[in-house]
Amino acid sequence: MPLTADADIKALLEGARTIALVGASDRPDRPSYGVMARLQRHGYRVIPVNPQITGEHIHGEFVFRELDQLGDPVDIVDIFRRSEAAGAVVDQAIAIGAKAVWMQLGVIDQAAAARAEAAGLKVVMDRCPAIEIPRLGVAPIAA
Repeated sequence: MPLTADADIKALLEGARTIALVGASDRPDRPSYGVMARLQRHGYRVIPVNPQITGEHIHGEFVFRELDQLGDPVDIVDIFRRSEAAGAVVDQAIAIGAKAVWMQLGVIDQAAAARAEAAGLKVVMDRCPAIEIPRLGVAPIAA
């Protein structure tokens, strides 16, 4: 069952330090661009993943092609992709040992969520961490 209780979502955000943002954009008019910046300002390390702009930089971070290239442990995989593409990203998140998957507003894949939960990952669906952080009063992440 995806996390829906405020206390559970807040605990997930408070315990996270590194977020992989799949579907990150280098275009300032895209929501993922602004969300990445807001998460960084809050103290998270945000690693952008987008095969179309691999090797570029967004907000000072190198853009990776796939999750399995990161090399660093990931607490949350934030999915900025359509619902139809979320399942493949969830499978990659499971494969790299992420602790949680977070599907953005409008992104819903019940089967992928069930696979993630069966593998021990926490799941949030149809929410945005940049909205939830101030709403839940999550304190900035200490360096």
